[in-house]
Amino acid sequence: MDARINIVMADDHPIVRQGLRQIIETDKNLSIVAEAGDGQTALDLIEKHLPEVAVLDIDMPDLDGFAVVRELRKKKINIETVFLTMHHEEELFQAAMDLGVKGYVLKDSAISDIVAAIKSVAQNSPFLSPALSALLLKRRRRHEELENEKPGLHLLTATEKRILKLVAEDKTSKEIGKELFTSYRTVETHRANISRKLDLHGSLALVKFAVTHKSEL
Repeated sequence: MDARINIVMADDHPIVRQGLRQIIETDKNLSIVAEAGDGQTALDLIEKHLPEVAVLDIDMPDLDGFAVVRELRKKKINIETVFLTMHHEEELFQAAMDLGVKGYVLKDSAISDIVAAIKSVAQNSPFLSPALSALLLKRRRRHEELENEKPGLHLLTATEKRILKLVAEDKTSKEIGKELFTSYRTVETHRANISRKLDLHGSLALVKFAVTHKSEL
């Protein structure tokens, strides 16, 4: 028997929440343990219940979906997230991917997609509404182009790739060290190795490269 997946759901429209609840709970392995109408309440409920998955509307009062995920990262609460949105814009999609959000579901296809999205992210696999597949392909193509431009990306270790992404988030070596539970000196050594492999020179070259190519890393 599959393990039950506990969910906190947040959307500022009660009718939307009611409809999603009816769809989600038709699956006996999915359970909505709490729901919220704003981002701050959602954050509080996630901290309280520690569900496997949070289903979050991007556009909410107090804290939007992005802000909720950032706060969860700061608090080191590791749960998977599905974003609900009306938006097809590439910028929002890329921002969600950059945050590590694995699920991205358009509201106009939520009826058919939401259960599959929850189950997918709960298993650490990405899911996005089929209508957004072109954006994902475009992101992958840009990543491949960047790898061709900077072959040294293939030489980066898993830790170096993680640090490069954190540099792209404009985090200092001290902040990165705290997040990765390592020393400032170790992070600085990794940064130097990354710069060498990517043939980047100068004190700000690594930061400029990471920020510029954040969505391709």
